[in-house]
Amino acid sequence: MTSRVVSRQQAADVCGLWRQAGRTVVLTNGCFDLLHVGHIRYLQEARSLGRLIVALNSDASIRRLKGPLRPIVPEEERAEMLAAMRCVDLVTIFDEETAAGILEAIRPDVYAKGADYGPAGRPLPEAEVAHRLGARVALIPLVENHSTTAIIDRIRRQKP
Repeated sequence: MTSRVVSRQQAADVCGLWRQAGRTVVLTNGCFDLLHVGHIRYLQEARSLGRLIVALNSDASIRRLKGPLRPIVPEEERAEMLAAMRCVDLVTIFDEETAAGILEAIRPDVYAKGADYGPAGRPLPEAEVAHRLGARVALIPLVENHSTTAIIDRIRRQKP
């Protein structure tokens, strides 16, 4: 693990220091299983909004959300890969099914999510918490035809 993979409390403490220094704190969350170009572009766009913290779903939370065959890559490895990216400032792992608790702890200025959420997409489970905390919700366009599920499906369809 790297020093950029931190506990929830450590992330909250660092964010407090960033805010004191006048920096904008951006939080995003997700599974980030099988990193692909869609993830990279999404995280780069989120980082353009301020200092970026990625709240990473734990293995257990992914199994609850996506079923027993996921994740493909264990949480420690996913966290290390994300932390190695220039556009990611900190990574913290969470075990809940939504990021509401992380939002409460981090209190970001901006909560970044993919545009598959929000008015034109799925309901954003954390929207009420984000708005109550005064965080702006930024919906970032997704890269079409790039998803972990699609990659897994493509691999499963291939014949040896």
